[in-house]
Amino acid sequence: MTNAAPATRPQRAEGRGHLAAKTLDGRTRLQELYQEGAAKIRLPDTFDSSMEAVIINTAGGLTGGDRMNWSVVAGPGARIDVTTQACERIYKASAGTAEVNTCICVGANARVDWLPQETILFDRSKLSRRLEVDLDVDAEFLAVEAILLGRKAMGEAVDTGLFRDRWRIRRAGRLCHAEDLQLQGNVASLVDADAVLGGKVAFATLLYVGPRSEAYLGAVRPLLEGHMGGASSWAGKLVVRLSAPDGFMLRKILIPVISILRNGAPVPKVWNL
Repeated sequence: MTNAAPATRPQRAEGRGHLAAKTLDGRTRLQELYQEGAAKIRLPDTFDSSMEAVIINTAGGLTGGDRMNWSVVAGPGARIDVTTQACERIYKASAGTAEVNTCICVGANARVDWLPQETILFDRSKLSRRLEVDLDVDAEFLAVEAILLGRKAMGEAVDTGLFRDRWRIRRAGRLCHAEDLQLQGNVASLVDADAVLGGKVAFATLLYVGPRSEAYLGAVRPLLEGHMGGASSWAGKLVVRLSAPDGFMLRKILIPVISILRNGAPVPKVWNL
């Protein structure tokens, strides 16, 4: 009688990264930095008083069962721009769902710009993502999330899969913005529907919460003319939706809109590398 070999558990990527910043002598300075597993955070030099943080998944992408957790804390008066080293790739899942959880806290008179590069979903991928943000009463926050359903230039398409995206934004403890997106099952059929994306395979959501929402709205709307998208402002926030036939066309409109919402500042340099 022979003993059966134990089943081999697939290797999964896990990571946790935490960044906290404070102000000192008029500049945003590092207060806490923690990184574990596949999560890494790099802080390139800046030429103003803000801090730029580049988050990195050293696993090179995510698949079913992978877990990534990020947290960012901006103390009173701090200014942090958070981006990614490259586009995040979500590969075909043989089992389980990849999970990405992000928690951001923005203190009094502080601002955080959450500016990850595009997330690329491959056919039969599964991703569940969550963004939780707590804002002080006079804090500012900008979030940009862009999704590519495959890479059109490479002949890729997403026929089936799962994508869940959940946002909860609170100001002074009260919910001020909530949204849930889910594409599941026959994704290609869903995307083709006029009420969803009308066949477009690249789309983005931008959210700004702060005192400039009305001013930004007037500057953003002219840029959207002739493009698939829209912008609305109410209750101290601005929401912009964009869609495009491919990632290149999405970036052509996305980058100018981001610059407006950053008071004319360009996107982080890693976006252009």
